Amino acid sequence: MTLSILERVSPRVSVVMPVLNEARHIADSVAMVLGQDWPGELELVLALGPSTDDTDEIAARLSAQDTRVRTVPNPSGRTPEGLNAAIAASTGEIVARVDAHAEIPTDYLSRAVEVLEATGADNVGGIMDAVGRSPLERAIACAMKSPLGVGGARFHVGGGAGESDTVYLGVFRRSALERVGGYDPHFARAQDWEMNHRIRSTGGRVWFTPELVVTYRPRSSVRALADQYFNYGRWRRVVARLHRGTANARYLAPPAMVAGTTAATLVGAVWRPAWIVPAGYLAAVTVGGIAISKGEEPAVRARVPLAIATMHWAWGLGFITSPRHLSAGLPQER
Repeated sequence: MTLSILERVSPRVSVVMPVLNEARHIADSVAMVLGQDWPGELELVLALGPSTDDTDEIAARLSAQDTRVRTVPNPSGRTPEGLNAAIAASTGEIVARVDAHAEIPTDYLSRAVEVLEATGADNVGGIMDAVGRSPLERAIACAMKSPLGVGGARFHVGGGAGESDTVYLGVFRRSALERVGGYDPHFARAQDWEMNHRIRSTGGRVWFTPELVVTYRPRSSVRALADQYFNYGRWRRVVARLHRGTANARYLAPPAMVAGTTAATLVGAVWRPAWIVPAGYLAAVTVGGIAISKGEEPAVRARVPLAIATMHWAWGLGFITSPRHLSAGLPQER
């Protein structure tokens, strides 16, 4: 009888976490990782960016209290460089990425390793379960869980288990990370998608499972949401330039909407029937936003169309205006 990883010898698991200005949350984040029901050895490596609050002092105290917690410097404060520094300092056969604001269940690591073993995948991940507190945050959460807001990505909207182009966060075999050279430090955003593409391109499998559910806290203002999705769009364009043929309909829909709606609005100044395009978009977002937020209180439902439109327009504008210099130093195609 073949024994699973858990039944043989539980492998050492390393959790890597980039941290910057997280004084309010870091203690809870660390406790959440150390409270996992994982039966084997566990370590947590915090990559400390140049925080301006008390993050470093709190991290030092937590490390002194528990030898499973270690810290490494991340002078740039950039996520991919912090992840690579933490991975390099870690020792586990399995490497799990956890962000400081993410909330993982106590069986997260156990379930992830079981899925790795059962599927033979190089990386597994689950659902990014957006949960808001304020009416705006809850409206953004509704938009993030709907195909109307973010397309059909399973890690947003759910779905059956199976191979995927990317997953949220990720629990990796170290061998896969070493095979592809870790995260590309060039990518300030979209580094997960880009590395998962390289894992798949080198014969590996990226696996989505709805068994893994991670609570995600949405942005708390429209401006912050717009900035987030603008950067998603501009960096996803960089990925598309690097890896030709990877920009599918889900990624191209927002820039196509922005271009089409803007053109129709301008044409409408001299030919009014063209205004049916922006009017149709506004109607679709309004009706759709109200429909997907059924059961929420009125203050939330009233904000969902705004959240959807902000995500669409910010992503689309970011993609369209993504400057060529962001691709400087990258090969023409991979």
